[in-house]
Amino acid sequence: MRIDLHVHSKYSKRPSQWILKKIGTPESFTEPLQLYDIAKRRGMTHVTITDHNSIGGALEIAHLPGTFVSEEVTSYFPEDGCKLHVLALDITEDQHEEIQKLRPSIYDLTAYFRRENIFNIIAHPLYAVNDRMTLEHFEQLLLLFRNFELNGARNSRENQTIRTVLNNLTPKDIERLADKHGIEPAFENPHQKRLFGGSDDHSSLNIARTYTEFIGSHDTSVSLAAMRANPAVVHADAPTPQTMAHNLYGIAWQFFRHKFNLGRYAGKDPLVRFLDRSLTMENETQPGMLSRVYFFFRAHKRKRVKHPLSDSLATLLRHETQKLIEENPYLADPGKENEQAPEDHWFSFVDTLSNRVTVHFGNHLLDHLSGANVFNIFQSIGSAGGLYTLLAPYFVAFSQFTMGRDLGIQIREAFGIQKAPAGINLVDDTHVAHFTDTFYEINGVALTLQQQVHLATAANHHYTLITCDDENRPPRKGVKNFAPIGTYDLPEYEQQKIFYPPLLEMLDYCHREGFNHIHTATPGPIGLAALAVARFLRVPISGTYHTAIPQYVQILTGSAFMEELAWKFVLWYYDQLDLIYAPSKSTKDELVDKGISADKIKIYPRGIDIHRFNPSKRNGFFGKWNCSEQQVKLLYVGRVSKEKNLHLLAQAYRKLARNSRNVVLTIVGEGPYLEEMQSYMADLPCIFTGRLEGEDLAEAYASSDLFVFPSTTDTFGNVVLEAQASGIPVIVTDQGGPMENILPGKTGLIVEADSEQAILDAVRSVISDHERRSAMGQEARKYMQNRSFEAAFDETWKMFGTLNANKVAVAG
Repeated sequence: MRIDLHVHSKYSKRPSQWILKKIGTPESFTEPLQLYDIAKRRGMTHVTITDHNSIGGALEIAHLPGTFVSEEVTSYFPEDGCKLHVLALDITEDQHEEIQKLRPSIYDLTAYFRRENIFNIIAHPLYAVNDRMTLEHFEQLLLLFRNFELNGARNSRENQTIRTVLNNLTPKDIERLADKHGIEPAFENPHQKRLFGGSDDHSSLNIARTYTEFIGSHDTSVSLAAMRANPAVVHADAPTPQTMAHNLYGIAWQFFRHKFNLGRYAGKDPLVRFLDRSLTMENETQPGMLSRVYFFFRAHKRKRVKHPLSDSLATLLRHETQKLIEENPYLADPGKENEQAPEDHWFSFVDTLSNRVTVHFGNHLLDHLSGANVFNIFQSIGSAGGLYTLLAPYFVAFSQFTMGRDLGIQIREAFGIQKAPAGINLVDDTHVAHFTDTFYEINGVALTLQQQVHLATAANHHYTLITCDDENRPPRKGVKNFAPIGTYDLPEYEQQKIFYPPLLEMLDYCHREGFNHIHTATPGPIGLAALAVARFLRVPISGTYHTAIPQYVQILTGSAFMEELAWKFVLWYYDQLDLIYAPSKSTKDELVDKGISADKIKIYPRGIDIHRFNPSKRNGFFGKWNCSEQQVKLLYVGRVSKEKNLHLLAQAYRKLARNSRNVVLTIVGEGPYLEEMQSYMADLPCIFTGRLEGEDLAEAYASSDLFVFPSTTDTFGNVVLEAQASGIPVIVTDQGGPMENILPGKTGLIVEADSEQAILDAVRSVISDHERRSAMGQEARKYMQNRSFEAAFDETWKMFGTLNANKVAVAG
């Protein structure tokens, strides 16, 4: 006896998902007779239909062999309104009427089931139907029900938790719970539970993918009485968020297909044929010769259509879908075989389609931003927002699949079950996904992140850095590099690109890996993807404010309005986070002044690799540029660009060099100002090394005499720590984070921002006094020895764990 005990037909009228409510479709569009046929074709010996509070579907097939009448009853804990779903099986019409009267109270309903000897199963026990399910509710279910469902539409983690807890129940557990809740179980051996399976299908796509087999019942005329005596085995294809989303798309397509009679186009329109094959269980017929000729003519004619220069979402979707069907033989011809599971194939289609449209909107938006076309900016944002509706079934599905995670953790802890089942990630420790758009560069942020990956891997922390890059990078442990769906070259920043991340792929990856904490190092496209992932997976998100983006925007565009617009975006983004890490007190104060609550901002602990950056690396590194050891080396390391105020440093050095020819300025790095600066300094003893890495960079620091960092836009300035760790004094400005990372007068000097003369005076004062310079260098090294990278990372990891623990506690 094989039966799918939980399946819906068109008599389930009221959808629970907002996306279905939005388009006005019923919760299911499956005809009862079609459901019966599909179940039989998939090997079911018996068929029942469990519509929500309705037996209409079950009655339509009640005359067929191997059927009985059932329903899924919505009930409540009356004390707090926590909603439950219960399967009532093999009932009469009179019993259905009485059930509807009693269902407002789960206590009255279960008492009636016992009096009438109605077989009942608590459906998806860990699913918080109206977000009110708690550990206490689950404990009461253990007292009220003998039979529990392994639901074919819910996360495998939830089903495994249910199986593990029920299999380990003891009489003492039941006795303890009965005393706690004042409920005496009304059946024998209440610690012995039975498990049953149903697909919970609403679209006809997943019927019988989860079902119950009753061992020893071979006669198809056997009634439901077999359930009470025969051993039961649940068979299931593990559901995924893709399964649920495919189900939602299927319901929507079946609704629109019926509403607009789209079936009449199935013989000649390749898109309708593809949607029918992907989103329905209709019997497929091979396209006839006329249909093939029609498609061939339409496809070749459409290939001449140019890409629409439009921000209309509908236009773009039509155009890109047409291209996809032309490019993919399976989409074009429904007669071709496809090896992917239907939900995986549909995921690939929606992912590719949405990626193409996202790139179009992203390019338009950045073009408008670059040109300060304000009205077009908002038009592009508004149009792109329509993509949310296109992808909403996936967002809903991933969110639904994470709902019971924290509750499952609490239940396992409450029943003393700590060990995770094989193959199931229960997410019961800190598992961090760190999103960044800067990892393979040589700037301070990237180097810090690279060091974090190394330390996390060495300490066996569950830490993965997620980034997006278009180079063919070799695999690296602890790093997940997604290929971007598109890139945008910034005209003001040579060699600098904005990568568009594949949102759905990132969401799927983070769900499969079981991350329970998202950290973002950027408010850019990758940071927006991180925010979306955190929201849809219902996990806490923290972020580091690394870069003074509004100030950069002002420098690059020269527009105060664009700077203000950038501030509005940055403040909106960081205000969405649960916790913000500021790299310095000045940065925190700036964010607070702009309106961010001080309570959600912490100073981010930053350290330095004191072994790599060390005075012992001094070796006359600049001799290869014919620079003698007797010459005083001024050093700058970082991006070579005007927003770093390098033009002020160049002007100050030109004045200095008039009287001090033994002073050499060394610029380490690359950037858009490099060629102009080289030209300006061509007649002076100035060294441009280009990009340095590894030991070369460490030796360059240690072989210098004074580090000068004139930037006012850096929130931290990791290079300032590197220089001091290398035993050389530093000069920084009185704006930004770098000034907080020195001991004024001891390890370096703080000068007035944006002042060429202040830089010149400070450099002269340090290089003119060798003993002072040497003493400041020694003090700088001593200062950095207390700021090791290992200590800073350990403190950061504790912060991650604390935020995650607090989030679970609040959820509980």
